[in-house]
Amino acid sequence: MAEDMLHYFKQNKYSYLIYLDKLNLHVLGLGASYWKQVISTLRDIIPVYDKVNRVISLGKDDLYRYEGISGNVKSGDLVLDAGSGFGNMSLTTFKITVDKVRIVMYDPIYEMLQSSRQRLVVELKSSGIFEYMPFKDNTFDVVMCGYSLRDAINLESAISEIHRILKKNGRFLIVDLGKPDNKIIRLGVSIYLKYIIKIFAYLIARQTGLKFQTLYGTFVKWPENHTLNSLLKKQFSQVYFSTKLMGGSIIVSSIK
Repeated sequence: MAEDMLHYFKQNKYSYLIYLDKLNLHVLGLGASYWKQVISTLRDIIPVYDKVNRVISLGKDDLYRYEGISGNVKSGDLVLDAGSGFGNMSLTTFKITVDKVRIVMYDPIYEMLQSSRQRLVVELKSSGIFEYMPFKDNTFDVVMCGYSLRDAINLESAISEIHRILKKNGRFLIVDLGKPDNKIIRLGVSIYLKYIIKIFAYLIARQTGLKFQTLYGTFVKWPENHTLNSLLKKQFSQVYFSTKLMGGSIIVSSIK
């Protein structure tokens, strides 16, 4: 009976993740329950997401996207923008490569993909989760996650899936918030994200902006920088881990 249940869950990946979540077996990631809250919040804040995200990154989000993409994406690449949202990473990629790449956008929130229609013309837009991607092994030259990987239900499973769909010598790019290893700096970043951002978000978007408080939990559940680095090194042959803002932002390039 137990073996039959396990087989069913593994065939239905999201159900399997919920099953692990209830058993408290997932090690890193949001877990299925909190993930649903985060996704619901992201849907509610679609109209103001970009504005507040810029404040969260102290106005550096575009700069860090540019730095990460310019060092990892080349003309002719097939690129997966995983957790693409409105397509900011894709848009930056097209600007850098002068449209000489092919991009697939992938996000759990269909409404965000729909909102990107007028901004971007890409190979494909697909909706789903990190932990089960509907792509064949060794498909992409680059997988990039811009401020999205910390929303994974199960981080280890998500990284394994990304590794699976990358070609040999493929690059995995992460541009995201960092969780500083230094306790004092980490506390400062936590205070900024928990309290200061709430004020800015309210000034920008009033009551809708207050819903950004839910996203603070994604930072709480996000591993410290050294832990994330170690996790990536288990899967990838080379990892280049760059920190910004005293570790509060990261640009990470991993080679399969």
